[in-house]
Amino acid sequence: MKLFDLTLRNVRRNFRLYTIYLVSMIVGVIIHFTFSALMFNPDILDMVKNRSSFQNGIMIASIVVFVFIIVFILYANSFFMRQRQREFGLYLLLGLSERQITWMVFYETLIVSGISLSAGILLGGVLSKLFGMLLMKLMQYDQTVSFSFPLQAIGATVALFLLLSVIIAVQSHIAIRRVQLVELFHAGETAEKPVQPSRSLALLAVFLLAEASFVLSRGMGSVLWQEHTLLSMVLTTVGIIGGTYLFFRQFSGWILGVISRRRRYYEGNTMLWASSLRFQVRGNTSNLTFITLAGAAMILLTCFVVVNYRVQFDAVRMNVPNSLAFQYPGEAQSAAIRQVIDQSDHKVKDYRRLEVIRTEAVTDRSVAFENPEYYEEPIFLVAAEDYNGVVSLRGEDELVELHGEEAVSLSQGIDFPAIYPPDAQPLFVLGTTPQTQLRLLEMKDYAFLGWGTIPGRSMEKKPSVLVVSDEWFERVRPLGEPVVLELYQIEDPERAEALSAEVYRMAVETQGPGRYYSSYADVYSLQIEGSSLLLFAGAFLALIAAFALASVVYFRQLKVAAEEARQYAILRKLGVDSRQIRSAIRKQLVFIFAPPLALALAFSWMVIYYYILASLQDFPDLPGLVWIILGIYGLVYLFFYLSSANLYYRIVNQRG
Repeated sequence: MKLFDLTLRNVRRNFRLYTIYLVSMIVGVIIHFTFSALMFNPDILDMVKNRSSFQNGIMIASIVVFVFIIVFILYANSFFMRQRQREFGLYLLLGLSERQITWMVFYETLIVSGISLSAGILLGGVLSKLFGMLLMKLMQYDQTVSFSFPLQAIGATVALFLLLSVIIAVQSHIAIRRVQLVELFHAGETAEKPVQPSRSLALLAVFLLAEASFVLSRGMGSVLWQEHTLLSMVLTTVGIIGGTYLFFRQFSGWILGVISRRRRYYEGNTMLWASSLRFQVRGNTSNLTFITLAGAAMILLTCFVVVNYRVQFDAVRMNVPNSLAFQYPGEAQSAAIRQVIDQSDHKVKDYRRLEVIRTEAVTDRSVAFENPEYYEEPIFLVAAEDYNGVVSLRGEDELVELHGEEAVSLSQGIDFPAIYPPDAQPLFVLGTTPQTQLRLLEMKDYAFLGWGTIPGRSMEKKPSVLVVSDEWFERVRPLGEPVVLELYQIEDPERAEALSAEVYRMAVETQGPGRYYSSYADVYSLQIEGSSLLLFAGAFLALIAAFALASVVYFRQLKVAAEEARQYAILRKLGVDSRQIRSAIRKQLVFIFAPPLALALAFSWMVIYYYILASLQDFPDLPGLVWIILGIYGLVYLFFYLSSANLYYRIVNQRG
């Protein structure tokens, strides 16, 4: 019999063993081809505003997802290699060399890869249309996406998975060479030794988890985080990582020891599942710790991209509140701009012409503006009456009442707005001629003018705006440089990219550099495209990661099932019925699947609640979205738990 014929027989005989492996490969091909097809789909490329950024984003996302798939498939392959060690030992005994066995495994991998590539590319082409339409929907574009099988995407997918086949063959060859013939026949017969748990270390695990939870629950605005940031980060990191490790290494072993000392330990099937778990503590510790921490990270990633996408629409409106805002270019040019706007498809809803004062800051701008490097250096002084008029038009509760030298700084985007008590109001000196000063009553998180923009380049810097009293504004008007601004509110501003480009040319490019310009459309399209792509790729990665992490537990339990089949066969001969065995398996797997899921959900929820949702209280639907994400993650684990329990029972029954 030729080696290739033996390979075909092995694939047919081990097809059930290869099912999960094959499904994993097909899913990997589908996801990679889908991302690659989207990157070269002409319908999508015609719609996106920033083609190069879109393609780069898709390429980076596909690489990250593919790396994750490689790690998962290599882990699955190592599991299959361990399951087939006796088979390889028989081949060695019959005279096959390690090189021949390696080639046989390589041929098997090529067969599986060929099936995976054929099925995955066909399904990926179909799904790329669905996912492309979903991506267009997220980006708020009404665009039909056609079926597409780009040659670039096919070539890249085939090349990468052939490379993966070579890597798998190398891994298999190393695994075969590292084990001696005698060891191959005794594979799986060496039982792990139970950990001798320490009560003090078990209590330390509880203390570390409680300490990390306490620090997290203080929130970013607390004195602990504001004044002792480094200490808080160290306490949280050590508490979560150290507490999780000790939880699985010591606390779980201690709990199992307590259960084993109970009087009712020998009643029912408690002894069956508890005794088995005591021997798994050592081997499960690293896996379950990693799964817990990585799971929490994946949940946080998913929640972040979902929240980012949800708030992006309102964030654009808050950061760029005017449809069009620019420095007055002169009467003739202003009239021409108005004519262009009137002739567009965007009806003017409101128009205002405001006079402000431009001057320089003598006082360090960080006194009035958080992160001043994001602000333009000139200061715009706005009269309270003009400011309140615009705020009232917007229907927002941000009105001010100022007298004398009182002022409010508009430091949009700050995490913690400040209202200063009368005895601690900072003075802010301006470089007028002569110099003048203001008393800051408040640092407000509000955009009056919005970020400066350039068409095709999104946001540049924010204008530095101080709202001053009307009487002080009139008194200082002759001392500074008067600047007139024009503010437009139009219909459908998010679709006004072409109009914005034309207005920018007329108001800025023909007038000289250094003039203020802001457009809602310039920010909206690029920001929404970016957040949509981030949501699309992040959700894919998180879902794959959730399946991969749960699969690690799944494969581990299948290995345990194969090792314990002989013990269960003996138990059946002693009179233990199938119902008790099935119940014991379910309880045993609950102890394995539930703790990492519960800890990951708890860690991620605390971070999300205290550090994301707490700062976004204007979005009451966000907690519901977060709970949906947590529920999906839980359902993934439930699926693997039920599947693992069912297959575990079938394995121990087959060996009987």
